[in-house]
Amino acid sequence: MNKSHHYNVKIEWTGNTGSGTSSYTAYERQIEVSSIGKPVIPTSSDPAFRGDKSRYNPEELLVASLSSCHMLWYLHLCAENGIVVVKYKDEATGIMTETANGSGKFESVTLKPVVYVSEPQMIENAIALHKKANEMCYVAKSCNFPVYHEPDCNTDEK
Repeated sequence: MNKSHHYNVKIEWTGNTGSGTSSYTAYERQIEVSSIGKPVIPTSSDPAFRGDKSRYNPEELLVASLSSCHMLWYLHLCAENGIVVVKYKDEATGIMTETANGSGKFESVTLKPVVYVSEPQMIENAIALHKKANEMCYVAKSCNFPVYHEPDCNTDEK
């Protein structure tokens, strides 16, 4: 039996400087993303497209979504397999190619998780579980581009 999950987000353009979209340079690209009971996320377009560099852009949020989905599945799988993760960080990167007409698409995303486990004998299995986490990640399974993984694993060095 399949279950359906529904997600509701509100976006609101806050970049009208007084004349709306009367020209390409007449408006700002500020957006607020919100959902009931959660903090607002200030977003904008990429600075390459006249966006505000102090705000997240949709492309960064896509990469963050892939990274966090992978991490959550990975932690779940480690817990099920007796691997004690004590620290996890990722510095993910995405490559988007812009086409001549101004559109574009993501070519790939690379996750670079660095995981610390409590015991050295856990390292081999901890690294192997990244493959399963990728297979389970809802977001990665929904993408039409490859999501690569370059994991590293160590024991906790306190």
